[in-house]
Amino acid sequence: MWRVGSKAACLACRNLVSTNMGVRFRVPLQKLHPLSRAIHHRYSANANPQRPPHRTAARHFTSMSRLPMRPPKPPSGSGGHGYQQQRNFWVARLAARLLRLRYILLGSAVGGGYTAKKTYDEWKDMLPDFSEYNWVIPDFVWELSEQIDFEKLAKALPEIEEIAKLLPDLDKIGENFTFLKSILSSETSGEPPLKATDAPTASTQDSSDKQYKKSSDKEKIDQLQEELLRTQLKYQRMLERLEKENKELRKVVLQKDDKGIHQRKIKKSLIDMYSEVLDILSDYDSNYNTQDHLPRVVVVGDQSAGKTSVLEMIAQARIFPRGSGEMMTRSPVKVTLSEGPHHVAMFKDSGREFDLSKEEDLAALRHEIELRMRKSVKEGQTVSPETISLSVKGPGIQRMVLVDLPGVISTVTTGMAADTKETIFSISKAYMQNPNAIILCIQDGSVDAERSIVTDLVSQMDPQGKRTIFVLTKVDLAEKNLASPSRIQQIVEGKLFPMKALGYFAVVTGKGSSGESIDSIKDYEEDFFQNSRLLRDGMLKAHQVTTKNLSLAVSDCFWKMVRESVEQQADVFKASRFNLETEWKNNYPRLRELDRNELYEKAKNEILDEVISLSQVTPKHWEAILQKKLWERVSTHVIENIYLPAAQTMNSGTFNTTVDIKLKQWTDKQLPHKALEVAWETLQEEFARFMAEYKGKDQDDIFDKLKEAVKDESIKRHKWNEMAMDSLRVIQHNALEDRSITDKPQWDAAIQFMEETLQSRLKDTESVIGDMVGPDWKQRWMNWKNRTPEQHIRNETKNELERLLKLHEDHTAYLANDEVTTVRKNLEGRGVEVDPVLIKDTWHQLYRRHFLQKALAHCNLCKRGFYYYQRHFVDSELECNDVVLFWRIQRMLGITANTLRQQLTNTEVRRLEKNVKEVLEDFGEDTEKKTQLITGRRVQLAEDLKKVREIQEKLEAFIEALHKEK
Repeated sequence: MWRVGSKAACLACRNLVSTNMGVRFRVPLQKLHPLSRAIHHRYSANANPQRPPHRTAARHFTSMSRLPMRPPKPPSGSGGHGYQQQRNFWVARLAARLLRLRYILLGSAVGGGYTAKKTYDEWKDMLPDFSEYNWVIPDFVWELSEQIDFEKLAKALPEIEEIAKLLPDLDKIGENFTFLKSILSSETSGEPPLKATDAPTASTQDSSDKQYKKSSDKEKIDQLQEELLRTQLKYQRMLERLEKENKELRKVVLQKDDKGIHQRKIKKSLIDMYSEVLDILSDYDSNYNTQDHLPRVVVVGDQSAGKTSVLEMIAQARIFPRGSGEMMTRSPVKVTLSEGPHHVAMFKDSGREFDLSKEEDLAALRHEIELRMRKSVKEGQTVSPETISLSVKGPGIQRMVLVDLPGVISTVTTGMAADTKETIFSISKAYMQNPNAIILCIQDGSVDAERSIVTDLVSQMDPQGKRTIFVLTKVDLAEKNLASPSRIQQIVEGKLFPMKALGYFAVVTGKGSSGESIDSIKDYEEDFFQNSRLLRDGMLKAHQVTTKNLSLAVSDCFWKMVRESVEQQADVFKASRFNLETEWKNNYPRLRELDRNELYEKAKNEILDEVISLSQVTPKHWEAILQKKLWERVSTHVIENIYLPAAQTMNSGTFNTTVDIKLKQWTDKQLPHKALEVAWETLQEEFARFMAEYKGKDQDDIFDKLKEAVKDESIKRHKWNEMAMDSLRVIQHNALEDRSITDKPQWDAAIQFMEETLQSRLKDTESVIGDMVGPDWKQRWMNWKNRTPEQHIRNETKNELERLLKLHEDHTAYLANDEVTTVRKNLEGRGVEVDPVLIKDTWHQLYRRHFLQKALAHCNLCKRGFYYYQRHFVDSELECNDVVLFWRIQRMLGITANTLRQQLTNTEVRRLEKNVKEVLEDFGEDTEKKTQLITGRRVQLAEDLKKVREIQEKLEAFIEALHKEK
């Protein structure tokens, strides 16, 4: 209201007097603005009373519209009072002008703001709500928009005039379509397409006109087709140029993102997440009918049909080994294609990155793939079902997973395994029978279609063609060699082969040279199809040619299949996981779910603990075991080859000489080797004993095979330090040379050692004689046993020889020939036929027993002989040289045991522990070895549970990311 009031006041003041027009208006005083009324009353009080008030006000308001910059001088003759009135009125007029300006400014500001707000609210209500579509543009796009130079981007885009040049002439196209329509309508109505204005009367003239019209119509149609083709090529070139520029921009974006300008963690790409799932499934031995039905693109074709070349064109790099006519793909190769800032390749199990823009890296990659293929092929085979996993990233590469399979062959050639053909068929069928696999069927266009093998195989696996894409390669050679190019049209229309497909494509993947680059092949392919009559004559459609269109179509089909089937596969693995967890809870409720690797780590720690326990064995225990085992090993040699031959000489000097000679020979040749063998066997037995004792402490029997294998392999690898043999020989020789017994306890110990040894040998001899003669009368009556005829002869011979020993107690160890004859005749007199060899054999055992009995009796006499030995008295009855011999042997055994114990504890135990660790490390890296050694349903169930859980979790993460991308 204040704005309207101020406006009225101004109008009132302005309408009081109009000096320009010379017209005066009377306005009632009550209708004036309060300010105007105040001015009016002030003026009326000071003005001339004779002048009417309204005229006086009118005169002063007239001059108010033209206020001077400074107050005018008082007129002459008016005096000072008049000048004071005039100045006061000037002040009033100035205040009125300022008030008017304030009202105008405030009013326009408030009114304009209100109007603008109201208009903004109305427009805002008219706009739709875009908050639901924020997911379309990721966050990093807004961040990246601040980093992009849009002026440079605008300059890179084509100008409007340039785009206008590429657009066709719409008026001309309209005329051409009108022309075509007239031709078609005339043909359907039976009338001539063009009518002559002046029809000639002669028939010849009429026929010539018709021919002329037909030829002109045909020329116009050809011109129209050529113009349409040129327009299509213009559009194609423009799209290619824009895509190239877009590819460069995307590369810049990805490089900036790769350098971390956003300071955020870059997530795995969608295709990489999917590839990880496929890698796990390829290593997973599925149970419970859990099959791998996840989609992938399976590339199949006849050998040398161009499968690998098509895959290389899609991957935009020559990554596979090549050969002319020979089989190069010997195992399936899974290639995961994805977009990235740099063109690189990497194996699943390797951290090396191959730069595909460098020729040396390409050559290294091809060599590595060939090595992996040959390594996967087992001996005697040509191809292998083991999959080689490879990922390729680069700008503009379509995201998908392809599997390149060995080429199908019709004949097994020299050098191939006999089952190569069947193996390739089984590998191909295993991949193609997946109901969600996309089959990329590659057919060589340069050979006769009737020679194709793969088309029949594909038609068997996908009869309806719902997941098959047919690719005809080497179209340039096919066009050149075929007499009828329409045959190519029949192929790409699906009319020649007995198989069906989702789509048909024709491509050119090279000019025949293995050194061509991908860019040169692309240029050649583009030039070929631009100039090819197949495309010009309409036999091929524009969307059916070039590997670029093929890769786009295959990628779209792949992701469509993934979206349709991945959730169903996730449900299958979820059900499998439930079944496996239920079985584990029912069978192993108190055990943790440890897979093979975790069980191996547990067993590894237990084995290392057992090896460490060897270092805790006391020296006394080591020496006792070594001394006992060494004497068991050498006792036979000492008794049979040293003691008995020397003792049976019945001469003290001869005894000592014989003993010294034989001990020296024994020490030089056999004793050190025997000692080291004993030490090594003792170490093995103690190692096995500790492992067996540890087994009793609630050990899992699932590790038995592994521990046994580790023990055997460690012992096999362990080599005793042979350098210790020379020093051991010297120690043993010095010990045996020492004949001095310093005190009575040593003497008694030697006698005890000799007595125990002789008693043990006597017991063994008695057992041998008992086996020779058979059971005595007591055993025959008690156990109902009888002697055999040979035992009866042995018994009679024994009785005869015992009578001879009673007559000659000091008889030598050997029978004379006349004594043998005497014994034989005596036995024959009793009706016993005896062979002389049997007599000598029986005598050997009887004399041995007789000698040992005498030696034991002499050993008892020598218990009191230390006094005589110490004073070197010569007494034939107490010549205890045999006691000294056994003392020398016993002392040598003790010193040898101590030396071996030191070598064991200081060196060999640590070396064995090192060998065990090496064996465990080697076994840990050998998956096949672990599978052989750690077995059982419990292990397999834990392995399946781990794999199924991992697959399910990765599938769920992939599905979540897939939904976000939608």
